[in-house]
Amino acid sequence: MALYQMVAPADLSVVFQPIYRFKTNKTFAYEALVRCAVPRFAAPPDLFRQAVSARCAGRLGRVIREIAVPLCGATPVFVNVHPSELNESWLVRPDDPIYSHDAEVFIEVTETVPLTHFDLCLSILREVRSRGGVYLVVDDLGAGYSNLKRIADLEPSVVKLDRALIAETPRFPKRRDLVKAVVRLCHDLDAEVVIEGIETRDECQVAIDSGAEYGQGYYLARPGFPLPTVSL
Repeated sequence: MALYQMVAPADLSVVFQPIYRFKTNKTFAYEALVRCAVPRFAAPPDLFRQAVSARCAGRLGRVIREIAVPLCGATPVFVNVHPSELNESWLVRPDDPIYSHDAEVFIEVTETVPLTHFDLCLSILREVRSRGGVYLVVDDLGAGYSNLKRIADLEPSVVKLDRALIAETPRFPKRRDLVKAVVRLCHDLDAEVVIEGIETRDECQVAIDSGAEYGQGYYLARPGFPLPTVSL
């Protein structure tokens, strides 16, 4: 099998980063993040780049979910789906771990996916969401050039704002207005908002003031396992 020519199952593990709900001051969910013990695949983009080249990105995503989902117990979990996985059938198989999880599962796709794989993305996500308990997240909004019409057509439940929008807001006050405006836009699309990459107390306050429901970043908690807690 192509995947296991790259890495052994024992080489893969998962850490989790909390997604914090500001209103309740509690962790709402965890994002599952893959780690690989093979040095040349230590960075997840390198791991998936090789998997795409070997035509096994879908199988890799499935293995990661098999590791991650049981470790979350009854806690909602966010899992990333690489665009190339949409070309394979793994995600819609009825025995995928996401369909037996005891809490909500949030499928993350980057903001570029609606531009490059729109029809395929729409078809697969309709199938996935029709089974209940699985929701779409558009990740990294603000990192590139978003096609907001395409994103709106996907009807995401959650939108994650890229760190680029919140970074250095104390130095650039107008960015606070931009963050608030983007959050309002997401709310108009009936999507809740996670602000990613919060690394300082000031950035955390900007996220709270923006009206976003959730925050994520090193200031709140670093990825780890056992499941880390947020301490503010």
